[in-house]
Parts: sequence; structure tokens; C-alpha cells
Amino acid sequence: MTGVQITSCSTSQSSGAAPEAGERSAATPSPGTRVLLAYFSRPGENYFNGGRTDLKIGNTEVLARMIGEHIECDVHRIEAVDPYSDDYDETVARNVREQDADARPAIANPLSGIDRYGVVLLGSPIWNVRAPMIMSTFAQRHDLRGKTVHPVTTHAMSGLGTTERDYAALCPGATIGEGLAVRGEEVRQADATVRSWLRRIGALRD
Repeated sequence: MTGVQITSCSTSQSSGAAPEAGERSAATPSPGTRVLLAYFSRPGENYFNGGRTDLKIGNTEVLARMIGEHIECDVHRIEAVDPYSDDYDETVARNVREQDADARPAIANPLSGIDRYGVVLLGSPIWNVRAPMIMSTFAQRHDLRGKTVHPVTTHAMSGLGTTERDYAALCPGATIGEGLAVRGEEVRQADATVRSWLRRIGALRD
């Protein structure tokens, strides 16, 4: 994919606020603040309850779509210039190399800017306790100063992994808000969990 793609989520009001840099905030965002949901998701062969399963739609994309059903936001799917393999073991090996090198994989469809957003939801799987390194590429590319950043992850057993710490370092001047972590095996049944989290961060008002 080579073009920038932003789609709109529907229903409800979205919101955001930014207390002091690097803090984890439980404060309710200001009504009407625009929300960006930027996510990376990988279909293909994935971990599943100790084995493998083939996913036509990646777990993080399922979660992003679910969030988009409940709030107003713009959605941007992050695509790699060098796509990740559908083969699980090949992707694991590549991720280890990228983590060891502190790499910044190139993004095929970069956004020109995110100034109009007050809240940014950064969605990704957790690979080897961290978000894929392409999420570091995205976070460092944009000035998130004054914005509230919420990590959103799908995982096997690592929860949010190191995303809160990593995004705090990568996004100086941003507030790191409460994150959402859903096990990949449970993501298709996570609607109630998603709605509860959206209420807690002030994005869902119903």
C-alpha cells in the first residue's frame, strides 16, 4: 500500500487532554477533542493458545475496528515499506533483529501531520514484550507534545509490554494515558472490555 489512508470511525464523542509530560493520566479528556487511532496489524500465521492459527484479519485490526464502532475518530493503518512475512517464525526472527538494532522500519503510507488531534491511540501487537519497531518509527516521526497517547495492544501474555515506558521516551511532552491490552485469543469477544476502557478514558459517553 502506497497512499495515506485515513478512515472515520462512527458514533459517540471522542475526546482528549494533556496534563504534564510523561505522566500517566486518568483525567477525563475535554469533549470534542479529535482522536486519531493509528495501528499496525499483521495477518497470517499467528500464535494461538500455544500453537498456531492463520488469521485473515490480524488481531490488532479486529480490536481497532471494535474501537471504531464506539467512538468518533480517524483511523490510520500503518503499513511497512518492507511487509512482514505471513510466516510466524520468519516474523519472530525479523523482529528480534529489529529490536537488537533499535531499528526504525520505514512506513509505506506516512501521515503528513497530526496537529489536529488531541488524543492518539497507538495500536499494535506485542512482540517479545515490545510493540513492533515500526511503532517507534511512527511515534518519533510526529510531534506528540501536548497530546494524550493511549497504548492499545493485543498480546499472548505480555499485556501492554513496555509500551507505556517506550512511548513516554519516544513522545516527549505527551501524556501517556491508560492503555488497553487484550489477549489475541480473546479479541473477538472483547467488546465489553473495550467499551469499559473507552468510558474510563472519557472517549465513550453513553
